[in-house]
Amino acid sequence: MQVSQITEHYLQLSAEGQFGALLPAGTFWQELASGQHPQLEQGLLCSAFSFDAPWPTWERHPAGAELVLLLKGAATLILEQDGVESQQLLQQTGDFVLVPAGVWHTADPILEHNDLCTLLFFTPGAGTEHKARSL
Repeated sequence: MQVSQITEHYLQLSAEGQFGALLPAGTFWQELASGQHPQLEQGLLCSAFSFDAPWPTWERHPAGAELVLLLKGAATLILEQDGVESQQLLQQTGDFVLVPAGVWHTADPILEHNDLCTLLFFTPGAGTEHKARSL
Protein backbone atom coordinates (compact mmCIF):
# COMPACT_ATOMS: atom_id res chain seq x y z
CA MET A 1 0.00 0.00 0.00
CA GLN A 2 1.26 3.49 -0.82
CA VAL A 3 0.09 7.09 -0.90
CA SER A 4 -0.15 8.55 -4.42
CA GLN A 5 -1.29 11.84 -5.96
CA ILE A 6 -4.14 11.68 -8.49
CA THR A 7 -2.50 14.52 -10.45
CA GLU A 8 0.64 12.37 -10.85
CA HIS A 9 -0.85 8.88 -11.33
CA TYR A 10 -4.13 7.94 -12.96
CA LEU A 11 -6.21 4.87 -12.12
CA GLN A 12 -8.39 2.52 -14.09
CA LEU A 13 -11.62 1.28 -12.51
CA SER A 14 -12.72 -1.89 -14.30
CA ALA A 15 -16.32 -2.75 -15.15
CA GLU A 16 -16.09 -5.28 -12.30
CA GLY A 17 -15.23 -2.55 -9.78
CA GLN A 18 -11.52 -3.35 -9.47
CA PHE A 19 -8.84 -0.68 -9.54
CA GLY A 20 -6.01 -1.30 -12.00
CA ALA A 21 -2.40 -0.18 -12.08
CA LEU A 22 -1.25 3.36 -11.43
CA LEU A 23 -0.58 5.07 -14.76
CA PRO A 24 2.05 7.87 -14.69
CA ALA A 25 0.38 11.16 -15.63
CA GLY A 26 3.51 12.66 -17.20
CA THR A 27 3.57 10.30 -20.19
CA PHE A 28 0.00 9.03 -20.13
CA TRP A 29 -1.57 11.06 -22.96
CA GLN A 30 1.31 10.37 -25.38
CA GLU A 31 1.13 6.65 -24.54
CA LEU A 32 -2.63 6.59 -25.00
CA ALA A 33 -2.38 8.34 -28.39
CA SER A 34 0.16 5.74 -29.54
CA GLY A 35 -2.20 2.86 -28.75
CA GLN A 36 -0.86 1.84 -25.37
CA HIS A 37 -3.29 1.10 -22.51
CA PRO A 38 -5.95 -0.82 -24.49
CA GLN A 39 -7.41 -1.89 -21.13
CA LEU A 40 -8.90 1.60 -20.86
CA GLU A 41 -11.46 0.68 -23.51
CA GLN A 42 -13.33 -0.94 -20.60
CA GLY A 43 -14.39 0.66 -17.34
CA LEU A 44 -13.48 4.16 -16.21
CA LEU A 45 -10.32 6.25 -16.11
CA CYS A 46 -9.91 8.21 -12.87
CA SER A 47 -7.68 11.23 -13.48
CA ALA A 48 -7.13 14.82 -12.39
CA PHE A 49 -5.85 17.74 -14.41
CA SER A 50 -4.69 21.20 -13.32
CA PHE A 51 -4.88 24.06 -15.81
CA ASP A 52 -4.68 27.85 -16.01
CA ALA A 53 -5.81 28.41 -19.61
CA PRO A 54 -8.84 27.39 -21.67
CA TRP A 55 -8.71 23.85 -23.03
CA PRO A 56 -7.61 23.90 -26.70
CA THR A 57 -9.98 21.06 -27.64
CA TRP A 58 -13.48 19.71 -27.23
CA GLU A 59 -14.03 16.07 -26.25
CA ARG A 60 -16.90 13.62 -25.97
CA HIS A 61 -17.32 10.12 -24.62
CA PRO A 62 -19.91 7.95 -26.40
CA ALA A 63 -19.48 5.02 -23.97
CA GLY A 64 -21.14 6.79 -21.04
CA ALA A 65 -21.49 9.86 -18.85
CA GLU A 66 -18.36 11.51 -17.44
CA LEU A 67 -18.15 12.84 -13.88
CA VAL A 68 -16.27 16.17 -13.70
CA LEU A 69 -15.61 17.30 -10.10
CA LEU A 70 -13.90 20.49 -8.91
CA LEU A 71 -10.96 19.94 -6.54
CA LYS A 72 -9.41 23.43 -6.56
CA GLY A 73 -10.08 26.87 -8.01
CA ALA A 74 -13.10 27.45 -10.24
CA ALA A 75 -14.04 26.64 -13.82
CA THR A 76 -16.69 27.03 -16.46
CA LEU A 77 -17.59 23.73 -18.10
CA ILE A 78 -19.00 24.34 -21.58
CA LEU A 79 -21.31 21.72 -23.09
CA GLU A 80 -22.41 21.54 -26.73
CA GLN A 81 -25.42 19.44 -27.62
CA ASP A 82 -27.29 19.62 -30.93
CA GLY A 83 -25.37 22.79 -31.83
CA VAL A 84 -26.41 24.60 -28.65
CA GLU A 85 -23.84 25.59 -26.01
CA SER A 86 -24.58 25.78 -22.29
CA GLN A 87 -22.33 26.62 -19.37
CA GLN A 88 -22.02 25.08 -15.94
CA LEU A 89 -20.11 27.00 -13.27
CA LEU A 90 -18.01 24.95 -10.87
CA GLN A 91 -17.19 27.40 -8.08
CA GLN A 92 -16.88 25.48 -4.80
CA THR A 93 -14.70 22.50 -4.02
CA GLY A 94 -16.86 19.43 -4.54
CA ASP A 95 -19.10 20.95 -7.24
CA PHE A 96 -19.59 18.43 -10.04
CA VAL A 97 -21.35 17.89 -13.34
CA LEU A 98 -22.33 14.63 -14.99
CA VAL A 99 -21.65 15.19 -18.70
CA PRO A 100 -24.09 12.98 -20.64
CA ALA A 101 -22.70 10.37 -23.03
CA GLY A 102 -21.88 11.80 -26.46
CA VAL A 103 -22.02 15.47 -25.42
CA TRP A 104 -19.10 17.64 -26.55
CA HIS A 105 -17.47 19.54 -23.68
CA THR A 106 -14.54 21.78 -22.88
CA ALA A 107 -13.52 24.01 -19.96
CA ASP A 108 -12.19 27.44 -19.07
CA PRO A 109 -10.57 28.25 -15.73
CA ILE A 110 -11.90 31.11 -13.64
CA LEU A 111 -8.64 32.51 -12.35
CA GLU A 112 -8.44 34.46 -9.10
CA HIS A 113 -5.15 35.23 -7.39
CA ASN A 114 -3.27 33.20 -10.06
CA ASP A 115 -4.65 29.89 -8.75
CA LEU A 116 -4.70 26.83 -10.93
CA CYS A 117 -7.97 25.05 -11.49
CA THR A 118 -7.93 21.30 -10.78
CA LEU A 119 -10.68 18.95 -11.94
CA LEU A 120 -11.16 15.26 -11.16
CA PHE A 121 -12.60 13.03 -13.88
CA PHE A 122 -14.22 9.60 -14.01
CA THR A 123 -14.21 8.96 -17.75
CA PRO A 124 -15.61 6.07 -19.82
CA GLY A 125 -12.75 6.12 -22.33
CA ALA A 126 -13.98 3.81 -25.10
CA GLY A 127 -14.45 5.72 -28.35
CA THR A 128 -13.47 9.12 -26.93
CA GLU A 129 -13.30 11.80 -29.64
CA HIS A 130 -11.55 15.19 -29.76
CA LYS A 131 -11.91 18.21 -32.01
CA ALA A 132 -10.13 21.56 -32.15
CA ARG A 133 -11.62 24.50 -30.32
CA SER A 134 -11.69 28.07 -31.68
CA LEU A 135 -10.44 30.40 -28.97
